[in-house]
Amino acid sequence: MSSDPAPLNVFEFSAAFGGGHAQASDALSLALADLRPGMQRVQGDFVSYLNRFERLWTLDLYSYWLEYAPGGYRWFYTWTDSEEEPKFITGTFNYLGLPGLLRDLSAARPDLVLSSFPTNVALADTARRRLGLHFLNALVITDYRVHHHWARPEADLLLVATEEAKGQLMKWGERWGLNESRVAVTGIPISARFSELLDRTPEQVAALRLKHGLRPDVPLLVVSTGGKGTYPTLGRLLAVLSNLGRPVQVIVTSGRGPLGVSQLGGATLYRTGFTADFPELLAAADLVVGKAGGLTVAETSALGVPMVVYEPIPGQEEYNAEYLLRYGAGVWPRDAHDLRRALLKMLDPDERTVFSRATRAVSVPDAAERAARAVVSALDAGLGR
Repeated sequence: MSSDPAPLNVFEFSAAFGGGHAQASDALSLALADLRPGMQRVQGDFVSYLNRFERLWTLDLYSYWLEYAPGGYRWFYTWTDSEEEPKFITGTFNYLGLPGLLRDLSAARPDLVLSSFPTNVALADTARRRLGLHFLNALVITDYRVHHHWARPEADLLLVATEEAKGQLMKWGERWGLNESRVAVTGIPISARFSELLDRTPEQVAALRLKHGLRPDVPLLVVSTGGKGTYPTLGRLLAVLSNLGRPVQVIVTSGRGPLGVSQLGGATLYRTGFTADFPELLAAADLVVGKAGGLTVAETSALGVPMVVYEPIPGQEEYNAEYLLRYGAGVWPRDAHDLRRALLKMLDPDERTVFSRATRAVSVPDAAERAARAVVSALDAGLGR
């Protein structure tokens, strides 16, 4: 008579470089808990393990680049996207914040370390060897293109968004003998709350708007500013939205500035800050405009809400935007004049229907469940070291 498997012990390892990393790993962990009842979960954040010097040269430098010198970040992204990348950069991945992780992994003794940032999976491997632990070291890749930093030989299992991303990863992995069995195409994991909102009628959309104090008869746009709220173009974007020549409602869920409702030209602004109601607000929206983070693209495509990408983060978000463009699932205007024209075009119901259909076609609403099944299969196959 077979017995049930022992409860799974998971160390969920994210990084506060943006909200998407933590949200993807959280969605996957909750899907895993459905497959493995009684699962135990401990959470760790890479940034919290860094000392002051390490934080200065990682998170603080990254934040500075995004806000004040995006060209500097573009240079760094391109320079490091190569097998010839200096080893003094990739080599540090195995040691940044190591003392804190050694402490927490020694206490947790996990069966699975689930990382959503490339540094984390390398660091977990160092800790695994130092402590003599055995666990599955898994990495969720949260963009639609695989940068060299994400091609980590230390990972036992790599979860990618698309077949195209898998091909990129396999090419990076040729040098260290990456086996195809260690790569699973799952989509980017998103919260199960989005699945509850997939097939909504116009009447249900109107009800969602009324529930959140919004008008059903005025177009609703959600501004994507990123989990850190570091979006220096926000002021210029809002200026364009205020001058469309027609009234619109605009939700800003993060970014700087006072919370509440205000009027800016023809735009009624709702600054909500971070809110647990975001899935419903997104489901009630006509368009998303702004940054193109991997998780944002995954969430909007699942709900069939087209994106107007504007001033994405250089590098990864530009590739995410190009992914949408290739499949007709969004537009990417390059200046304020083109942005206004694109918004007015996308606010046309017939035009938006076409884009919404294309957006849904690239979506993977059940990505968290797919990823959870891939993890369980890897555990059952004994892929961990």
